[in-house]
Amino acid sequence: MNEEENINPLNQRIFRQPPIIRFNQNTPATQETEEETIEPIHEPSLEIVGTAHISDKSIDKVRETIYEKKPEIVAIELDLGRYQGLLDEERGIKREQKFDLKQLLKSSNLTVTIVSLILSHAQKQMGEEVGVKPGSEMLEAAHIAQEVNADLALIDRNIQITLKRTINGMSFREKLSFVWELITSYFLGDDEDEEAFKEEVEQLKQDDTIKEVMNYFKEASPGGYNALVHERDAYMAYNLKSLEDKNVVAVVGAGHKNGILTYLDQPGTIPPIESIDQVKESRFSIIQIILYSIPVLFIVVFGLAFINGINIQGGIINYLIFAGGGALIGSLLSGSKIQSAIVAMLVAPVTVIHPLLAAGWFSGIVEGKLRHVGFKDLEELSNFESFSDLWHNKLFRVILVVLGTNIGCTIGFLITLNNVFLPYLQAIF
Repeated sequence: MNEEENINPLNQRIFRQPPIIRFNQNTPATQETEEETIEPIHEPSLEIVGTAHISDKSIDKVRETIYEKKPEIVAIELDLGRYQGLLDEERGIKREQKFDLKQLLKSSNLTVTIVSLILSHAQKQMGEEVGVKPGSEMLEAAHIAQEVNADLALIDRNIQITLKRTINGMSFREKLSFVWELITSYFLGDDEDEEAFKEEVEQLKQDDTIKEVMNYFKEASPGGYNALVHERDAYMAYNLKSLEDKNVVAVVGAGHKNGILTYLDQPGTIPPIESIDQVKESRFSIIQIILYSIPVLFIVVFGLAFINGINIQGGIINYLIFAGGGALIGSLLSGSKIQSAIVAMLVAPVTVIHPLLAAGWFSGIVEGKLRHVGFKDLEELSNFESFSDLWHNKLFRVILVVLGTNIGCTIGFLITLNNVFLPYLQAIF
């Protein structure tokens, strides 16, 4: 337990409150506005509204419930960053943000960014089919909260922490399955009429359908389900528990409602907030052990070969050719400029035996500078209708170069293993 969450002298657990926005209610009142002023009902209560994020009926339900309950606090399934993003989009505000390509290309950040953009694109596509922007019911809840003089509580976990914990929690098989599902759903998705799709969206709010979908998700990806659903149920239940002395209307995705209620019925099962609100440094995995073993293997094999009187000059030259050539070809095949491919070829022999470096990072940075990639390219990456749109996005081209270089470099190293290391081992032993 930390200082913000502890046990008081009566042995009762203290729950700290989530970020709360208090709207400006000091507008000079006229007789007309005084008559229209809505006063919140100050009686402890909790009403949870389960929604579908792209449903116009959900928007209506949210509006009706808040007007009826007149809460002191409206709690919504957003964090501060997503709430601000939705407000900016609604108001047509584009904020200048620093774009750090080097930071983005680090493997964990790149993975989170790609997953976030793919999910954002999928939601936008579905929203366009039914004519409702994703998150509209959350914005409506915020607007009505202001109308009824209620405060706004942001009860969801930071999206970056959620995505990182989700990715870290998934097994390699789950990640492959996830990527495959995304690709097939985009390129092989069935076309259906708008009304039929709207009907499916509304069905997702039904208890039986929710249970079926959640069980399928849990079976398909236990690690992903735990971080994306189970932990967030606990996180939002924790925040709602801290508001139990208030009249609250909470607006959350229908898939979270039952989980939140279960935790609130048994608050002792809610985990300490710090245990689900941070990204732990990953322990050594098999892949990391293999990566750190490569430089050791490299030195040991060539060292033993030299000691045994084997001419290693040809082996080293072959290694340079295979590793550098693989990176060069991979970079060019992914559509890079020649300068990026040359950089990939030069750094590949070093990065192969360095567990913390990747040839793709270097070729990607060069490619980004040559293409003048900026924050606008990141923003536009989720707005595509076809592969042609993606191909013309400069950041997407950089990502392709990173992936292509790394794949080519890996293939080159595998060829080296077969044509250099294995013959040396046979000669030594």
